[in-house]
Amino acid sequence: MSDIQLSSSQSRVLTALVNLSEGRDAPVQGHEIADAIDRNPGTVRNRMGSLRTLGLVEGVAGPDGGYVPTDDAYDTLGIERLKDAVTTPVEREGAPVEDVTVAEIDLSSVANPELCRAELVIRGPVGPFDAGDRVTVGPTPATGLRLSGVVDATNVDGNSLLVRVDGMETPAGGSAA
Repeated sequence: MSDIQLSSSQSRVLTALVNLSEGRDAPVQGHEIADAIDRNPGTVRNRMGSLRTLGLVEGVAGPDGGYVPTDDAYDTLGIERLKDAVTTPVEREGAPVEDVTVAEIDLSSVANPELCRAELVIRGPVGPFDAGDRVTVGPTPATGLRLSGVVDATNVDGNSLLVRVDGMETPAGGSAA
């Protein structure tokens, strides 16, 4: 992890850039970052200047230009780069969500199926998700786990969804919840 200390605003902008850039060959435009974190595009431009000075962001000029995070950006945020990683698909209301994959699944209250919750750390925009949405995640690459439930809350800063789990299945068809 890097020794660079970011302000909360810089961290939020950089985290959004990293999440939006996963799996893309093109730079992320400022308005996309602004939309993802519900901020003004001018605020994003201002933060990008300081992030560029710190060596965490590269700017790409031109009409299709935008921003690309550097390797140091991932180190500073303590986020593993998913390049060449197998993706875990996400569905919202039965339809696949493009440019979104699950980076981490943290289960809580597993012992009590009535209260089972999962925090899904995602790469890609959190914007398409709202509380009350039905989501399905998986199959995961290692175990083939499919998890389904209802979104209780979204966290833009942590790029995560808190899901009330109502089903978990393995490839053998055995129900885990």
